[in-house]
Amino acid sequence: MNVSSTDRIERQVQLKSPRSRVWQALADAESFGSWFGVKLTGQRFVPGQYTRGNITYPGYEHVVFEALVERIEPERYLSFRWHPYAIDPNNDYSDEPTTLVEFTLEEQAGGTLLRVVESGFDRIPAARRQEAYRMNSGGWDAQMENIRRHVDTQ
Repeated sequence: MNVSSTDRIERQVQLKSPRSRVWQALADAESFGSWFGVKLTGQRFVPGQYTRGNITYPGYEHVVFEALVERIEPERYLSFRWHPYAIDPNNDYSDEPTTLVEFTLEEQAGGTLLRVVESGFDRIPAARRQEAYRMNSGGWDAQMENIRRHVDTQ
């Protein structure tokens, strides 16, 4: 299911793995980094703290992933805030509003339903809002496939 508006991107994927395995891939920062494409070696997701690391996708290694972890509810919910598509090293995004990324896990017969919602695009500066939305929309399509491969094939 791919539901979108101008303010939010919603994706979901049905995974064959048990909720505990999917949770490990999400909530353990190093595991998250391995499928998400960011180097988070030695880091943890802790509510109220930033997690930072360089993107590992070719051509984007100069981009630093920086997320402020908001809430963690074990095996059910993880959320963080970040600056969407903040890839220009010459631009300081620190004064811009962030979007909220929320992962929700739901046990289902034969596996786990993982939902991701990124919201708050309507508050992003107009000059880059449409591109940030477009790039993250495609990005979440790819990330749902990445986590599926990560948890269902190992």
